[in-house]
Amino acid sequence: MHADNDTPSSWMRKYAPLMAAGGTVLDLACGAGRNARWLAGQGWRVEAVDRDAAALAALRGVPGVSARQADLEAGPWPYSGVRFAGIVVCRYLHRPLLPLLAHGLAPGGVLIYETFMLGQERIGRPRNPDYLLRPGELLDVYGPMLRVVAYAEGVMEEPAPAVLQRICAVGPARGGPASAPP
Repeated sequence: MHADNDTPSSWMRKYAPLMAAGGTVLDLACGAGRNARWLAGQGWRVEAVDRDAAALAALRGVPGVSARQADLEAGPWPYSGVRFAGIVVCRYLHRPLLPLLAHGLAPGGVLIYETFMLGQERIGRPRNPDYLLRPGELLDVYGPMLRVVAYAEGVMEEPAPAVLQRICAVGPARGGPASAPP
């Protein structure tokens, strides 16, 4: 599920500066690439992945963006052994991928994740609990693995009212405990 507009995520924009400048960022389930375009415009190299070839076509020719079509739910994980300076996920949930994202961060890499949670079904789509986080779920998954920089959950008014859960977390430095990039 992707946002209905072209405005990049405010949560992502706020925490993107924690990612290593010029590093490679994975935009997971990127849709038409609202976040990928913004990230590339700020100087990051972006690997944008989605299963929707038509949506990915909007990224063709965008400098700094490499688009990949992959079915993240039925196909193999296309990034085994690859580490990213940042991973961005907005309005998408496939629980089996959650631990893979933490392991896909380079030392000091930043995970920026926001998606719908329980309560959203009273406002709009999605309504299926398979696509709605439980209260505190992102903290439960990433708290033991990463250093949580910021967390929020509840009704968010921008860009349109939605019940969301958001986290920004930093992966461990090489050989040490989790820490923020310099």
